[in-house]
Amino acid sequence: MFPYPQPLNPRNPLKSLRRLSGRGPAAVLTAALLGLTAAGAAWSATPATARASTTVRTCGVSDLYLSMGRKEGAAGSLYWSIRFTNTGTTSCALRGYPGVSVLDTAHHQTGPAATRSGRSYGTVTLAPARTASAVVRTTNGPVGGPCLHTGSYLRVYPPASRTATLVPAAWTICSGVFQVGPVNVQGAF
Repeated sequence: MFPYPQPLNPRNPLKSLRRLSGRGPAAVLTAALLGLTAAGAAWSATPATARASTTVRTCGVSDLYLSMGRKEGAAGSLYWSIRFTNTGTTSCALRGYPGVSVLDTAHHQTGPAATRSGRSYGTVTLAPARTASAVVRTTNGPVGGPCLHTGSYLRVYPPASRTATLVPAAWTICSGVFQVGPVNVQGAF
């Protein structure tokens, strides 16, 4: 049998192949494959490093202007989109669900914070002046439970943020249902 081939010299793989040529075709082929695999791993490390350095940063509250879109009703539910507009000069990214709660005029929370809709999500990259949204939902009136007092603001924490923004919004949680969808550009809940 053939002895195990020695790995290729990474600085000069042809020199290693000449050294192995007297050992038979299997040894040469094995050494060549090992060398190509090692070279491929080295070559692929460079693009991965380059990709990591071009990652878009997460949008902070200071990068965003939050506003409300249109209210829409359907099948016993009321939907309202929270719009996230990039006011910065560079692109930034949002991924996941915002934290949302209803506040009264004195800025006290009314009812529980919104629960997540469970919808899958991806990363949304916002170029300057571009907008994405997250949709909040409650029932359209007291269907299966009472309605709480109407709030004056939504307190919104953008995804991955520990700082909230108050958005003027007359919102009433009804029947104990208050949900939020992930940030997306399709307007989906």
